[in-house]
Amino acid sequence: MFVIRYLYDQLKAYNMLDMVAFVDPSLVGAVGCGNGTVRAQHIKDRLATAKPGQMFMLPFNSGDHWTLTLVDPNKETAYFMDPLKRRLPTGDWMSIVETAMRMYNAEKKKQGRSSVQWKNLAGIPPQPSNKECGYFIMRYMRDIIEDKDMSLFPRK
Repeated sequence: MFVIRYLYDQLKAYNMLDMVAFVDPSLVGAVGCGNGTVRAQHIKDRLATAKPGQMFMLPFNSGDHWTLTLVDPNKETAYFMDPLKRRLPTGDWMSIVETAMRMYNAEKKKQGRSSVQWKNLAGIPPQPSNKECGYFIMRYMRDIIEDKDMSLFPRK
């Protein structure tokens, strides 16, 4: 959580608090965070605080590997970053994020798409072996924050 606090302070210094926010990884991880519905509810509750155009960073630990998902609730898009260069998530995590988005849309009384649009962010540096995923997720979050105009993400 120290890293997230540091990144929050950077967002504040860069005047970007309305652009990027975090979802607490201790509430959505695969181990000790409840079933999929409980984890989706935590994500939905955080998305409900979204300001227009704000994106959310969701660092996720599957039990043995960290990945990063960025969710744009207004566009119903999830950007996926895996330092092991896996393509897109499958199974549990994808289902949890999609359930959270459906819950968010229902709360906002918004007609959403049938499923979240998932995009794999290309060009991210890969981890060199199977031990550095946590470091790389922190690095990705820092790089996103330092990209003050959010040019990593197409805003069509």
